[in-house]
Amino acid sequence: MNITKPLHAAILVSDLAKSQQFYSQILQLTAVDRPLNFPGIWYQIGDWQIHLIESEQVIGDRVNEAKWGRNRHLAFAVADLAIASSQLTRHNYPFQMSASGRSALFVADPDGNIIELSQI
Repeated sequence: MNITKPLHAAILVSDLAKSQQFYSQILQLTAVDRPLNFPGIWYQIGDWQIHLIESEQVIGDRVNEAKWGRNRHLAFAVADLAIASSQLTRHNYPFQMSASGRSALFVADPDGNIIELSQI
């Protein structure tokens, strides 16, 4: 086997409209055409995609409430972490700064999926 590149990550969401607001307006990701006939949205990030899939049941799996970065999460690079944190604060999304001291924060989407934003 020779895996050559990542293609996408699929995230289950319970309310597609709420999730679309978070991923499109708060994170400012670009939605792309999606040729499937069940509820969902695809976002393009460089050569990679996030596939939101609407599901009647979304089971949270956060095991560490004190340190969000020690839970399952997706990580993205941002150009300016201060701008990202201001955007989250302006829209009332709580976040945690990385406990490691790195220039990074962790935020939860409406279903509790953790997203890391790192300035690298």
